[in-house]
Amino acid sequence: MDSLSLVSAIVAVCGAAVAALFSYWQQRRLRSWEQRSYMDRYGASLAWATFDLQTRLYNILHGHVVDSDPSRGSGFLTSFLTRGTEREADFVRRSTVFVLAEYLGWVEILRRDIQFLDLGRSRTNSQIMLQISRVGASLSRIDTVSNELRLFRAQQRAIGELMIHPDGEPGRRHCLGYAEFCAKLEHDDSFADWFDTLLADVDRLAADTAPAVARLQDVQTQLIALIDLLDPKNARFPQFRHTFDHASHTLG
Repeated sequence: MDSLSLVSAIVAVCGAAVAALFSYWQQRRLRSWEQRSYMDRYGASLAWATFDLQTRLYNILHGHVVDSDPSRGSGFLTSFLTRGTEREADFVRRSTVFVLAEYLGWVEILRRDIQFLDLGRSRTNSQIMLQISRVGASLSRIDTVSNELRLFRAQQRAIGELMIHPDGEPGRRHCLGYAEFCAKLEHDDSFADWFDTLLADVDRLAADTAPAVARLQDVQTQLIALIDLLDPKNARFPQFRHTFDHASHTLG
């Protein structure tokens, strides 16, 4: 091989190496962009779903404290489910189960659409996924005195799957709305079967919240920690920050 051919070969090899390196760099950037895009797109929805579930648990737990002191009136479940109209009771029962199911729906959406992305290079996203796992552990926690609103991991994922709207696609998924959820409860027996026990659990909580306080407070605490990660600058829920802080010790 003459010197010119050798130089040409070296240039070709170097060019191929540079092209491969550039392609790898572009793919890394694309994966990073996809990761940020999915987290940005779904993060707000997950934050609101987490907030709604945390708020409902706070209302139930704080209502238990109110009920323990007759001079303070009636708590949430007592006022609207035990002593409320049939329509109010039905709303409280269904909406409580809905906010739990919606949260699980957004968790499943996030899991599906980022499962092939490299979360190891994003400390925040890794923390979010770890905290989601902690919430799941609290929801599945076995307690000798309370099983209300308890769901094992497989049940959590199944309900999450049921809550994903069928019209969505990767990157553009969304959950069933409350009206759609109620309609499916009424007209889809296989869908409703997954929620019968949870709906009955709300009635059991209304009858006696005390045994479930420790479990539900643990779930609520983990949800607040997730909100802190999803909304680190306190931009979405600033007016409720005192509620989050108060919740950590109200029932302690």
